[in-house]
Amino acid sequence: MFKPFLKTLLLLMFWQTAQAQVVQDCADAIPICSNTPINGGTNGFGFDDFNGATSSGCLEQTTTGGIESNSAWYRFRTAEAGQLGFNIGHNSNEDWDFALYRASDCSNLGDPVRCNFFDNSEGTSFIGVGVDPTGDEDSVHYEDWVQVEAGEDYYLFINNFSNLNSGFSIQFTGDIWVDYPNNALDCSIVSNLLGPPIAACEGDIVVLDGTTSGAINYEWYSDTGIGYQLITGANGATYNVENSGQYRVVVNTPSESIVSDVHVGFNEVPVTGMLVDETFCYEAGLTFDLNEKNEEALDGMDPDNFVVSYHSSQVDADIGVNPIEKQYVLTGGDETIYVRTTSLANPDCYDATQSFALNAVETPLLSFDAQAVICEAVGSLEIGETHPNPSYSYQWSTGEKTPSIMVSEAGEYTLIVTNQSNGTICEASRTVSVAISNVPIISSIDIEDMSVNNMVTINTETYGEYEFSMDGNDFQSSNVFEGVAPGVHTVSMRDPFGCGEVEEEIVVVGFLAIFSPNGDVLNETWQVEGLSTLNAPIVTIYDRYGKLIKQMTEFDSGWDGSFKGKPLPSTDYWFKLSYVDDDGNRTYAKYLQSHFSLRR
Repeated sequence: MFKPFLKTLLLLMFWQTAQAQVVQDCADAIPICSNTPINGGTNGFGFDDFNGATSSGCLEQTTTGGIESNSAWYRFRTAEAGQLGFNIGHNSNEDWDFALYRASDCSNLGDPVRCNFFDNSEGTSFIGVGVDPTGDEDSVHYEDWVQVEAGEDYYLFINNFSNLNSGFSIQFTGDIWVDYPNNALDCSIVSNLLGPPIAACEGDIVVLDGTTSGAINYEWYSDTGIGYQLITGANGATYNVENSGQYRVVVNTPSESIVSDVHVGFNEVPVTGMLVDETFCYEAGLTFDLNEKNEEALDGMDPDNFVVSYHSSQVDADIGVNPIEKQYVLTGGDETIYVRTTSLANPDCYDATQSFALNAVETPLLSFDAQAVICEAVGSLEIGETHPNPSYSYQWSTGEKTPSIMVSEAGEYTLIVTNQSNGTICEASRTVSVAISNVPIISSIDIEDMSVNNMVTINTETYGEYEFSMDGNDFQSSNVFEGVAPGVHTVSMRDPFGCGEVEEEIVVVGFLAIFSPNGDVLNETWQVEGLSTLNAPIVTIYDRYGKLIKQMTEFDSGWDGSFKGKPLPSTDYWFKLSYVDDDGNRTYAKYLQSHFSLRR
């Protein structure tokens, strides 16, 4: 959230102890052209460069009543085009703001091109432009990258909201530093003899060069917090610096004395802790969270000051490029992960001497089905892995130690597959349920007819799982077909496991189970409905002794219950239905309920 006008002041720890050259006023802004100038703290409010304004861009008045409070001004000029950003590092208990102006004149700054005035209630250690170096992609303290062109002048204003602070560091970032690491910024704007502020790493030796044509002698001074003190014995044109501080050279020439100051800051070089190798079971697509190794790598170092990255090669770790995603997708087998620990204040201070092994032992992936069926006609079946891994071991519940086995009985068979590497055992198991499937047999077919759309049910006395089809349509699990039109149909029954298939041709027609030729006009004749769907159908009627009573075709009106003009008694009668099939053969219809009753 944006900060209120008044705020509680906190007692703060010094983030850096060395005091640097600090300019509170825009007119005297420090020219910079190298990466990561270091500032050791700011004091004083400075001249009001905002002419009493209550705001500038996002900046508002601080506890001083004006915009400036312990402020620092820098200026730089771009020498190349590209993406530019910066990190301003500070104590996490402090509240710093900044504004970046694209301008060449302090009297005409205009509105800032990037600006941040959020309070630091989150306790972050960085504000800036680009990407938070701690990896916080949602930080409100970071503004979008600046796309710069060569020859542009900028003023960077850094401000502390309160009157207590322990300083800050600046680190330039962005693609422009990748493409032009040595000349992204124009150093011609730095007229200081000793150049811009210098950031180095502990153990480095910084050579300050005050060489001046015609110099008579040189005097070197240092200020580590108690004022400038003459460095005894330092009287050459150069001086080797090994400690943080403010340094001054006085060059005496026949015509003048030249005084030049520069700040040199040394950052701590991290020492990466030893990381233990990781061996574990994994499955395809599994990730390893590299964040879990950060604590080992930091080995007690403050995570607010150092960041750990992981790389697939020593070269990448040394250069600091191509970091591996922290949610690392494992590929299996042995991998070496190279570790780089970097100072957030100065990325040139790093340690890339450590690495560790990721030994991802693959958990066996089982490819065979957990259900199997033995066809009765075959008698046996192979189950298990048919394409085994020669590095794995196999153990069946039957005692066999082969990837696959032959079985001939129904039951459950369990296989345990083991992959062992470097003392790590990874197992997978699967139980195969084996059933025996009988050859399908159609025992009977029920036809519920006497309608335009009839119901047909296929029955079987064999045990098993079967599928059914009519007239070549898709197979279904139900043995019941509804909405069947009268006529000749082909029904199929099969075992879904490939153990066999049978088919039958059926005739769907309708007839009365009872008829009563008694003169009441109802059911006076018996006939078969749907004969017109058949080719040359013939219906023959018999009594219980097999005597032929009546023969009808599709053109007959039906049987009236008489034989040679005489009424026959009430009893059951039988009939047969034949027709000419597609091959020209006369065929008798199967599965018809071939008897009916005469009632008087």
